[in-house]
Amino acid sequence: MYAVRWTPALRPDVLVAAGRRFLLLLGGLSAIIVIAGLALSALGTASPERAVSLGFYGVGSFLVIGGFLLGNRGPYRARGGSLGRSLERASPEDSRESINMAVLLSVLGLMLVVLGAIIDSRLKLL
Repeated sequence: MYAVRWTPALRPDVLVAAGRRFLLLLGGLSAIIVIAGLALSALGTASPERAVSLGFYGVGSFLVIGGFLLGNRGPYRARGGSLGRSLERASPEDSRESINMAVLLSVLGLMLVVLGAIIDSRLKLL
């Protein structure tokens, strides 16, 4: 049998802390969306349920698209600021950070879209 070799990112305490931070981010963003949706429903003619679900759909879709675009960055970065035309290869750390941020935005966006579908009164899930 092979022994499990824990890398620093896969230790159980690190994974629990990452999960806690992700749920805190999801909860905080959800609270902001609910408050904004309720405020906008008070101003308009939409029901509060519909306004909140549209908020979840909109923000979730925006995050998924942002994650997709961030994940499609090429391996080269502009050198010397944004006005320079010279390119240099991205460092492994920069590439890893870009991929991690793309995954975070995409998963967070998909979770918000799913929450919007659960809240939406027009959809019968069960």
